[in-house]
Amino acid sequence: MADLQEASVTLPSDPASVSAARRYVGDVLAQWGLPRDAELAETVRLILSELATNAVQHTLGQSPTFTVDIALEHDELLRVGVTDSHPRHPRRLPAAVQQDNGRGMAIIRWLLAERGGRLAVDPTPEGGKTVWIALPWASPVQS
Repeated sequence: MADLQEASVTLPSDPASVSAARRYVGDVLAQWGLPRDAELAETVRLILSELATNAVQHTLGQSPTFTVDIALEHDELLRVGVTDSHPRHPRRLPAAVQQDNGRGMAIIRWLLAERGGRLAVDPTPEGGKTVWIALPWASPVQS
């Protein structure tokens, strides 16, 4: 396989785009040989759902679109990033607010810790941010 495989999609900041982003990432992972029902694929889709939801809900209308970037480096490291044009970094909400929402970043951090992954937030040159996750790639079993 190639040293680097990449894919990207830009979607409107609309709640319907969250499921579109999740499908897109699932399709890309399947094209790269990871079965849709593999634990890694399910974990990535869940994390992507949380990141895309944050990009839609918490950008306060300042980001008309968000971009999902996915990369597989040397069949060893999977990176997924969600970029929006709002400058505020994701943060954990106070416990009182978390009754209905606010647990997304905690869920992401727990899933990453469980799979040996990491999270980073990088500012974009345009003043927004990209929230990246990186996970070890579990090579698919060849039959």
